[in-house]
Amino acid sequence: MENFWDYSVWGTLNVVATLLAALLVANLLKKTIKPLQASLIPTSVLGGLLLLLFNGLFKLSTGRQLFEEPLFGTSGTMTLEMLTYHCLALGFIASTLKTTEGKINKKRSIEILNTGITTVSTYLLQAVVGFGITIVASLILKDFFAAAGVLLPFGYGQGTGQTMNYGNIYETEYGFVGGKSFGLTIAALGFLSASIGGVIYLNYLKRKGRIRPSNWEKLRNHEPVERENEIPMQESIDKMTVQIALIIVAYLATFGIMTFLGNLLPGMRSLIFGFNFLIGVLCATGIKGLLNVCKKTKMLQKEYTNNFLLTRASNFFFDIMVVSGIAAIRLSVLEQYWGIMLILGVSGLVITYAYNYWVAHKLFPEYPEEQFLMMYGMLTGTASTGIILLRELDGEFKTPAADNMVYQNFPAIVLGFPIMLLATLAPQKPYLTFGLLALFFAVLLIALFRSRIFCKKKR
Repeated sequence: MENFWDYSVWGTLNVVATLLAALLVANLLKKTIKPLQASLIPTSVLGGLLLLLFNGLFKLSTGRQLFEEPLFGTSGTMTLEMLTYHCLALGFIASTLKTTEGKINKKRSIEILNTGITTVSTYLLQAVVGFGITIVASLILKDFFAAAGVLLPFGYGQGTGQTMNYGNIYETEYGFVGGKSFGLTIAALGFLSASIGGVIYLNYLKRKGRIRPSNWEKLRNHEPVERENEIPMQESIDKMTVQIALIIVAYLATFGIMTFLGNLLPGMRSLIFGFNFLIGVLCATGIKGLLNVCKKTKMLQKEYTNNFLLTRASNFFFDIMVVSGIAAIRLSVLEQYWGIMLILGVSGLVITYAYNYWVAHKLFPEYPEEQFLMMYGMLTGTASTGIILLRELDGEFKTPAADNMVYQNFPAIVLGFPIMLLATLAPQKPYLTFGLLALFFAVLLIALFRSRIFCKKKR
């Protein structure tokens, strides 16, 4: 029988409280230290790095891991990994439940599709380069896991949650010791790459006179708090409670579907549960469709979802995901991998920067800088990083770059699904997988420049 004063009762809450305290400290440092302000490093990343540094100092002085102390329950590190895993799906579900408005013309549809293809082709380029590096490393270093480089697109392109999922699959299914920490470290290097590359390009634009100081206080409420015909903010149930309830119900349905599929295909259970965010998006889409049907048939008289609150919820989950993912890194299991990880990190920065710069200036000539900053930030960090960089140049979102990022998710998910399957094939057949990834990249490159290639042939 548990007592309320036992650490097992308080462990998870203490972990969450520590993460939130780190976010507050990081935010204070960002506001008071000018170099940190100029770095554009997200507060959640800074908070995670602070915890990682504190954990390292704690290990040096005591010989123990900070989050393995009794204060944090049975295993605080496991709780950090659990939070990273769940917050990835919860953040995507919250974003999916948002209502999209307005019609998109043919030109905008083409730009959105091109943005989605750019996203997936960047994943593939990162995978090909990263995989190539670790295949060579496996030939030089004894017992090195050849498929480790496939984690580069998940760490850079999709962030801490998804790279931990695949790191866990590689660790548990294929014996890659330290796979989760390897993936989480790559994700942390991605955030640093977003800051480094973003600052370099913003300084270049400042020297050209393209950037003018903007008043962020006037811009921060760009999204309307409430739309017409929504349920009241406070009634017998608070509107925020309704949003959280919809998110959790969608995630409960996700768990049910994953459990069913896992029992149906027990050999693929790890892979299925690694796709929690994708199945969560499908469940959220189903709930959103059900709410629309109920509204059309007059079963519901008002709108139950609120975009402003869902954005806040999504950002909260992603902030927790990032800070917990970085804090969960176990530096002790990565001692022999630092050289390879640094090579992967620098390569990821260079190829993502160069490729997205080239594509933005070729296919988005009306707003190339805005498109590049948004894409580079998103494909080395998260969507929030992309928005942070974009706001420095386009604070009022006058260009379509921000909308491109939102609407490109559907084509990116559809086109990106084969990469997830190939990532599970990589440890078994590395050379075949490398060839398929390179071929897939070539196909998407042709699709991306289809108008230029086929128009020239026609002429």
